[in-house]
Amino acid sequence: MRISAIQMNQTSDKQANLDQARRLIEGALAADRPDMVTLPETWTNLGGGREARAAAAEVLPEPGGTGGAAYEFLRGIAKGAGIHVHGGSIIEQGPEKFFNTTLVFAPDGREIARYRKIHLFDITGPDGTGYRESALYGAGGALVTFDAGGVKFGCTICYDMRFPEQYLALRRAGAEAIFVPSNFTLMTGKDHWEVLLRARAIETQCWIIAAASWGAYEERGATRQVYGHSLIADPWGHVVAKASDGIGWTTARLDPAVTAKVRRDMPVLEHRRLA
Repeated sequence: MRISAIQMNQTSDKQANLDQARRLIEGALAADRPDMVTLPETWTNLGGGREARAAAAEVLPEPGGTGGAAYEFLRGIAKGAGIHVHGGSIIEQGPEKFFNTTLVFAPDGREIARYRKIHLFDITGPDGTGYRESALYGAGGALVTFDAGGVKFGCTICYDMRFPEQYLALRRAGAEAIFVPSNFTLMTGKDHWEVLLRARAIETQCWIIAAASWGAYEERGATRQVYGHSLIADPWGHVVAKASDGIGWTTARLDPAVTAKVRRDMPVLEHRRLA
């Protein structure tokens, strides 16, 4: 299975973000012919404050129902191109707060997975900038896996990657590859992005697919930056595909034989004693 991780520079303009995603996905399809594409975290909105997030948010339908612009965009790409689409995450409108939610669609346009981000980003960065995701978002509470192309995938989002117990739980649930769509800050990304993703790959012996946002955006009158460097790592922890600065994509082929060999030669799951 070939997967393209799309790297965007989204803003608070939802329609412009939809248009950018379409151009990049179409470019990846033409150049690399992937079986699946994946988008970054909250790819329909980055910045602009509460009002912009509310404008981008969508009430998600019951499976099979008609959704909002982003929901139908993802479904349309899947059905039109005949591929699986992992929709990074979008802003879901909940009854009280938003949710940071992943949607996955099969080639026939069916929704096959829905995951709400479990760990919320409430931190102060190295430059003193505060982030309080829980002020606007509720937390999910369920692990989510899905099958596509003979591979079992697990779902996580961005800050989840700092919690290896979630990744171990996904491995125990049968995951062979794990998605990590992200908006990783520049200050933390330059020190932690790649090392954390490689560590999660090595620990779980899973492929890690991390589509990320890149570049500057505006948040309540201040300019912030996200790190980008979307990557795909194999179960041995090698980075087998990586995007540079700028918008674009990176593509790799997931090889089940690599997964099987790594797990056979070093059966760490069977050796675990304390977790």
